[in-house]
Amino acid sequence: MNRRDLIKKSSLLLAASALGGNAVAALQPAKAFLTVAHITDVHLPADAAIAARFKKCLDAVKAHKVDFFLNGGDSIMDASYNDVVRDKVTGQWAAWDDCMSTLKDYEVHSCIGNHDNWWAAPTKEDEMYGKDYVVKRLKIPHRYYSFTKKGWHFIILDGNNDKISLDETQYNWLAEDLEKLAPNTPVLLMSHFPVFGATPVLEGGNHSDNKKLKNLFYKHKDKVRIMLSGHNHLFDKTLYNDVWYCCNGAMSGFWWGKGDKESIGEGYYKETPPGFAILKLYEDGSVENNYYPHSF
Repeated sequence: MNRRDLIKKSSLLLAASALGGNAVAALQPAKAFLTVAHITDVHLPADAAIAARFKKCLDAVKAHKVDFFLNGGDSIMDASYNDVVRDKVTGQWAAWDDCMSTLKDYEVHSCIGNHDNWWAAPTKEDEMYGKDYVVKRLKIPHRYYSFTKKGWHFIILDGNNDKISLDETQYNWLAEDLEKLAPNTPVLLMSHFPVFGATPVLEGGNHSDNKKLKNLFYKHKDKVRIMLSGHNHLFDKTLYNDVWYCCNGAMSGFWWGKGDKESIGEGYYKETPPGFAILKLYEDGSVENNYYPHSF
């Protein structure tokens, strides 16, 4: 619970105490408007055994009765290195398509991760080069976009630009998208890369334009409630200016491997196990973000 909601709830409880127990009972938290899954850093290779593990993970997510999925990027193992050939890229995306077929009854809203883009295509005119191909494979409308569900507004960003940032066109679009919303419209944003938090201190990899984004979010402090990310494979929840910044680990953990000397458990990246987040979004704009390890 953030400070704004804590003060609000405390005031209501104080007022209700003068009215008796029935009034206090009426102030119990309402049911969530939306239950949303945030999966990120799946890093799916063209490997049947790992694809089977990922499908079991998706079954575990669906058991939470989610309304839809947010996918935070790095969907495939990697297409970004200079030695990656075409067949490797297409094989990874074929594995992704197969796994996503198990979510045919759900909406999946994705953003682009840094490992999703094939920069080693023969030419920039190649249909598989860069972000446009990823947009096509993820079945998203654009490299950045927004949508609204049950009064909550969702904004999906593309930080795969100079020094991990929003390009000027995208930033201007974001500012306009926030400006046109009605006052107090609750907003959730997602980028592959963290904006604030403890994980960038340990790992780096954060938005270099975080101060610019912070200022924009503060301008719309009646709206912006939570910013989701992945990239660092670590779980971290940081509250700053009443905005939650949640880096929600990685579905793949240590890239589906056992780990290394810094892993505190099998499959862990450092202290974070492989897993996913489940968010509860409420009518009043409050939000819960909880991380669930998996062991498949």
